Amino acid sequence: MPLIAHSNLPSFDRLKQQGETILSNDKAKHQDIRGLHIGLLNMMPDAALEATERQFFRLVGHSNQISQFYMHPFSLPSIDRGAVAKEHLQKHYKTFEEIKSHGLDALIISGANVTQPDLKLAPFYKELKEVVNWSYENVTSTLCSCLATHAVLEFKYGQKRLPVGKKHWGVFPHKVVNRTHPLVKGVNTRFDVPHSRFNEISIDQFAEAGVSVLAESSIGAHLAVSEDLFRLVFFQGHPEYDSISLLKEYKREISLFLENNKLGYPPTPSNYLSEQNIAILNEFQTKLLSKKATLKDFPESLILKTLDNTWHDSANAVINNWVGCVYQTTNENITKPFMSGIDPTDPLNIKQ
Repeated sequence: MPLIAHSNLPSFDRLKQQGETILSNDKAKHQDIRGLHIGLLNMMPDAALEATERQFFRLVGHSNQISQFYMHPFSLPSIDRGAVAKEHLQKHYKTFEEIKSHGLDALIISGANVTQPDLKLAPFYKELKEVVNWSYENVTSTLCSCLATHAVLEFKYGQKRLPVGKKHWGVFPHKVVNRTHPLVKGVNTRFDVPHSRFNEISIDQFAEAGVSVLAESSIGAHLAVSEDLFRLVFFQGHPEYDSISLLKEYKREISLFLENNKLGYPPTPSNYLSEQNIAILNEFQTKLLSKKATLKDFPESLILKTLDNTWHDSANAVINNWVGCVYQTTNENITKPFMSGIDPTDPLNIKQ
């Protein structure tokens, strides 16, 4: 069902240009459909801020549930931003206070760029904890991505993430280990997921927390749910990624290497590139290190044409199931105090 363009957020126009179904707010008001209001706490760095909007918006919009979707992005003031990103946030994002005053049906919390294992050193630690505590008491379901998963396992279960010794980076095959849960209904029993992380919550830690792992791989758990079925949903990977996301990240890693050679030249993401593409990138590395090329010569357009996406369908299926659970629960509990008296066509009009 469609996403509702209830604001002038540029991502709505960008998604429409890419062929996504985007409905104007005026048209939505004439349809007697209970809209779902889903928040996106976007903690990604500036370079990935708008791409992250589009990735999660697109996944929600591909859901085939009988609903319309109002997406409400917000961020945390303690995250350091450049001038362009600050302007974007001021123009198009809600504050957390506005989110709290109106309410949400569901919340998605993105990952963030924090490399040190100890999350308490992150500048946004206290603010994120406040959001998580609020969402647990006031939102039907909260979906946590990557670092957000690590944070919630620490906040609510006392499980601190641990360094894995190297970066889990690439596309990895996963197996569904609990086929009875509604979140994996209709999902292939084996599917791929991109990962990009230095730290993890281990399968044993999920078990100690009483959190049920639904899908795992050779590098650990990816999909897990809290003991109350789906109030908290955990991703350790990035199923929202576009086909090009890991390639762009690889380019950023090269840029960081050029700024600080002590980091070492980055390896290519695992199970993501063809042998031909790896050869092209190896040739580029040789030219770059010998000063015969610069980062502007990075062969992104050449490689993009041949990239395969082996995770999007399974990601759509999981998100479709998640949205279905949220929709069913909110409609069953439509008389709850914080859901009463709503106008289903009025964005962010779910008073607590």
